Amino acid sequence: MNVSLTGRGIELTDPIKEYLQSAIDSLDKFNLDIISVNAVASKQSKGKKQGISIEFTINLSGKNTVVIKQSDDDMYAAVDIALDRAQKALRRLHDKINDHRNESINEAKAEIPDVKEVAESMEDEIVPVELDLYKPREVADVLEELKESDKQFEIFIDMDGKTRVLYKRNDGRFGLY
Repeated sequence: MNVSLTGRGIELTDPIKEYLQSAIDSLDKFNLDIISVNAVASKQSKGKKQGISIEFTINLSGKNTVVIKQSDDDMYAAVDIALDRAQKALRRLHDKINDHRNESINEAKAEIPDVKEVAESMEDEIVPVELDLYKPREVADVLEELKESDKQFEIFIDMDGKTRVLYKRNDGRFGLY
């Protein structure tokens, strides 16, 4: 990786150069084949305010160039913020390359199980169960259950196979439908 440190209108001292170099070296952890990094520190003056501007230009192999610009009053703060933004951009590129691999349609079809096989395996698992609700019941038994419970009605199948409704009436008696 080629590293270029430039100062425009500002002198880059050895501690600043070492700080920039260590910041740029931390970008290698994303394994993105970085060709070169250009760091330009320049002095800014807008009206009465003066500050430092840092620009990182990161050239990647086979990818677009990532450019990060950051301004601050303090040189080290500007470098830190620009470095955080550069790491975030490189992390996104790294995640995009590693997590979102492109599949062909044939690969996607190969991962989907065959419908016939799934249907056959489900047939073995289905067990018919006769529920208690549908078993024929005597009217007298249902009447006793309804008297003991707080329910207003009970639906059941009688001994003749007919669906019946036993319900409580307003006058305290019971009706059978």
